[in-house]
Amino acid sequence: MKWFDDFFERSSRRAAHQVSRRSALARIGRLVVASAFVLPVLPFDRAAKAAQGGGKGKKAPDESQCEYWRYCALDGFLCSCCGGSPSTCPPGTEMSKVAWIGTCRNPQDGKDYLISYNDCCGKNSCGRCLCNTNLGDRPAYRMGLHNDINWCMANTSTMFHCTTAVVVGLAEAQS
Repeated sequence: MKWFDDFFERSSRRAAHQVSRRSALARIGRLVVASAFVLPVLPFDRAAKAAQGGGKGKKAPDESQCEYWRYCALDGFLCSCCGGSPSTCPPGTEMSKVAWIGTCRNPQDGKDYLISYNDCCGKNSCGRCLCNTNLGDRPAYRMGLHNDINWCMANTSTMFHCTTAVVVGLAEAQS
């Protein structure tokens, strides 16, 4: 068995003289980078993800994300993240008596809708899901078209909590 031990000892010493730690790390790095390109090619089961999609392939709109179509001119915390919905205030708050108006296009039907952005008042700021999309926002001298105003000023409590996006109706085409 001495020949076996001598063979591995010579092979190990030769490898130690010819290969540095730095080159070994470089080889390992190349292997990791190459595996990043090979692994996505391997087959995997997509049935679980397809089952979540609802069958038609269209994803349901997420009302707790700033990209939701109703929020095109919203500036505030989303009530849908704070215990309410896009059109209702959370419990313990009341809808502002004054609001700003925006026109947003619904991508599902391709129509433009008038959206009333009402702040919910009476509690401290929600602090979750802040959106500041400002599409069509006008300078502050046009109060009805500006979204940076505390719209709770007409209510008993002027504390701002979150903002709703109530669909008022279809926007009429101007000729």
